[in-house]
Parts: sequence; C-alpha cells; structure tokens
Amino acid sequence: MARFNVLEHQMVPEHYLLSLEEEKEVLKQLNITRDQLPKLRMSDPAVRILRRIETDVKEGRIVRIIRESQTAGQTIIYRLLIRG
Repeated sequence: MARFNVLEHQMVPEHYLLSLEEEKEVLKQLNITRDQLPKLRMSDPAVRILRRIETDVKEGRIVRIIRESQTAGQTIIYRLLIRG
C-alpha cells in the first residue's frame, strides 16, 4: 500500500528546514531567541515527512512554513521543533 505524503496535499502549507546560517539570520531579524518561537512537535505529520526528505531534522531546529492565501497573499511563519 502506498503511503500518503501530507506535504503534497493542497491544504498543507510548504515546510522547509532552515540551514543553521538561516536560523541565525531569522532570529536576528525578528530580534527573538530560539525559545520564543512557536513550537512544532516532531510527531507532526508534516515533520515526519520532512524527516524523510531532509537529513538534519531534529529537536531544536527551525522550520519555515509558507502559507498561501487568496486574501492575505503569502505568509511566512517559523516554528521551533520540539520533542513529541
């Protein structure tokens, strides 16, 4: 049986693992610490698929999520990966 890739569903926003350099730049740009970011559990279905694609997806890393909306356009949010 083929497994469903949740990241390919049209209602699921794009998820990208930031490089370590991008993480530093985002935190500096937002003037926040890593712990101040909203959290995203490692058990989230999108993160589980991302772990198959990326090799360095682990607790403490930051994910960029890009949401598309007909009314708001493009919204970029960041989440800190946590255990669970």
